[in-house]
Amino acid sequence: MVAYLDIQQGSTDEVQRLRKIVTALMNQVERTMDVQGGAFSLFQTAILLDDKVRGRTGELEAAMKRLEETNDDLNTANAEAHTARLRLVEAVESVSEGFALFDETDSLILCNSKFREYWGMDENDIPYGSSFQVLSQGLIDNCRVPLALQDRQQWLEDRFQRHKNPDGAFVMRMFDGRWLKVTERRTGDGGVVGIYTDITEIKKQEELRRQKELAEKSVLLQASIDNLSQGVAVYSSELKLVAWNQRFVDLLDLPDGLVRLGMPFQEYLQFNANREEYATDMERSVRERLEQAIASSSFFFEYVRPTGRVLEVRRNPMPNGGFVTTYTDITARRQAAVQLSEAKEHLEERVRERTAALSTLNEQLRQEIAERLDVEEELRLATKAAEEANLSKTRFLAAASHDLLQPLNAARLFISTLQEQRLAEKTERLVERTDLALQGVENLLSTLLEISKLDAGAVPTKLRDFPISDVLKRLAEEYQPVISDAGLNLRMIDSSVTVNSDRKLLERILRNFLSNAVRYTYNGKILIGCRRRKDKLLVQVSDTGLGISDKDLDTIFDEFHQLKQSGDNGAPGVGLGLAIVKRIAEMLNVPVVVNSRLGRGSTFAVEIPISNRKVQSSPPSRRLVPSLEMPLHGASVLVIDNEASIREGMYHLLTSWGCDVFTAADLDEVRRLVESGNLQPDFLIVDYHLDNRITGVDILLYLEREYEIRAPSIVVTADRSDEMRHQVTKAGYRVLHKPLKPHRLRAWMAHSMKSQECSSQG
Repeated sequence: MVAYLDIQQGSTDEVQRLRKIVTALMNQVERTMDVQGGAFSLFQTAILLDDKVRGRTGELEAAMKRLEETNDDLNTANAEAHTARLRLVEAVESVSEGFALFDETDSLILCNSKFREYWGMDENDIPYGSSFQVLSQGLIDNCRVPLALQDRQQWLEDRFQRHKNPDGAFVMRMFDGRWLKVTERRTGDGGVVGIYTDITEIKKQEELRRQKELAEKSVLLQASIDNLSQGVAVYSSELKLVAWNQRFVDLLDLPDGLVRLGMPFQEYLQFNANREEYATDMERSVRERLEQAIASSSFFFEYVRPTGRVLEVRRNPMPNGGFVTTYTDITARRQAAVQLSEAKEHLEERVRERTAALSTLNEQLRQEIAERLDVEEELRLATKAAEEANLSKTRFLAAASHDLLQPLNAARLFISTLQEQRLAEKTERLVERTDLALQGVENLLSTLLEISKLDAGAVPTKLRDFPISDVLKRLAEEYQPVISDAGLNLRMIDSSVTVNSDRKLLERILRNFLSNAVRYTYNGKILIGCRRRKDKLLVQVSDTGLGISDKDLDTIFDEFHQLKQSGDNGAPGVGLGLAIVKRIAEMLNVPVVVNSRLGRGSTFAVEIPISNRKVQSSPPSRRLVPSLEMPLHGASVLVIDNEASIREGMYHLLTSWGCDVFTAADLDEVRRLVESGNLQPDFLIVDYHLDNRITGVDILLYLEREYEIRAPSIVVTADRSDEMRHQVTKAGYRVLHKPLKPHRLRAWMAHSMKSQECSSQG
């Protein structure tokens, strides 16, 4: 049966055991066969047993194969683990710090040679598996801890406690002066890993730095006490002198050999006792002072030296032991106190005398105060009257200017009408002189009105950032024709700087500079430009004119002051231009600079602040210029004004331009003209102030609302207030100020007609 199972001979022990089992089973079967012929059943049983044995044998062979594969994997894993450990050991060995790894039982399982070097042991002294307690005890036994350590057992317990509960890094000093920084932390399996870093050099650098700082502080301290007016002496906790100044030696008249570094305080006390510096009982005085110094208590006293000098002595303890004593010479104070005591004896008599004198003075002061109150009240009333008079003057000048400008406007219209016609040479010359005189009157009235507004504070300042080039280009363009007509050359130096000021008021200042330059320059050139001075910009106008003498430089900004010599360019001045410049400069809080040489020319400049913000330059504005290529013949114009002379003047002027002119004095006349059907105006020219408190804006809005008349309209007025201008521009109309300049009116009409033609063609 064993042969029939086909089990190979010489297998493993497990196969031998199976053979023994099969043999036993066969024997058992043979013994249990019955005699009645159970051979067939035995055969069946043998067949079944053979199948089971074959199955078990296959399972055994598979198990043996898996066992061999497992042994191979285990050998491979052991080889890889060995390789990994070798690599870990090499990596740890390459670390510049000491490295040690302890397991959960606090046994050493890995370290490097640097760690053994710090411990002062070799591989034999620190085998793997050694406990941390044994290693730490080795530090004590091998004297690796500082020799100055008093309680080594306490040090060992503290080290164990740190190792069991690692909470970061700490510093440990070795016996040879080296310092180790120990950083320990727990591992995931409950062990401890430690890094030991040699920080000896860092400690040395810290010590050197600390010594240097102490030296510097010592020098600073010595320099400080040397410059004190008091005498200073500093004693250490051993009551030895460590610092002092020369004032200490001088106040106490100490000899050179006594005061030295390390002088005992008792020696100093004994020296003073020997020269009878203290009371009669010298020994007791020395003992008491020495006890006070030992107790490090603060105290203060004054005493008179045998020389008569009085010293104030203060002693204060220091935190780390020792004390500081200061000596102050209060001789003058003591003498003053004595003198004060002597003066006090006569004080009552003096007080009585002074009290009587003060009573008399108080009565006089009360009288003076009453007189001053009366004067202040008079001044207040005078100031109020002056302010009211100033406001009244402003209102009067505004009203008077408006009333004067009305007939002046009519006169200018008549003069302009005459200038449009052919006249005899003599008559034409008279008309030109009359026009020039009227310009002078107009300039005078405008200037007086402006000065009154400035004095009354009615001109607001609006500071903003803008490019100075916009102002320079505008003024150069505006004055180029005037300067060319005077036979002069204009040069403008542009600038890209942004300034912060009131643009309108700044232009007014520069216009006065340019007007004066034209008026007082016969030939040559005029320059307008800028110069930068740190955070300021000097905007200046220079000319090659007559110049100003030194004696006149202080008076040119006064009202109605004009130089005796002047050019003949343009209209005559009235002597108020620079007065206006002065007032505007004060409003803007900017200085005005004047440089001039008689016969060589002048330079007027204003200094304004520069802004750091960049502002885009505005595009040049288009100016309306009269054009002869666009005649006004046949244009229908409605003129509305409550002054008959102005209506007549406008009629003659516009008629000379070829216009069909209709005039009206009030709203009723306007209504009759429109309802007659003969009026289809191309232009509307209205006065602002009409009768019955009706304004020209009211009539224009009425015509637009009631009759749908929307012709180009312009408001002519002598009112120069901001309120009027705001109302007109808000309604969408333009403003021309009286006295009316005909060329501006004609330019506006020509421009409006051209715009209408372009709109109709489009």
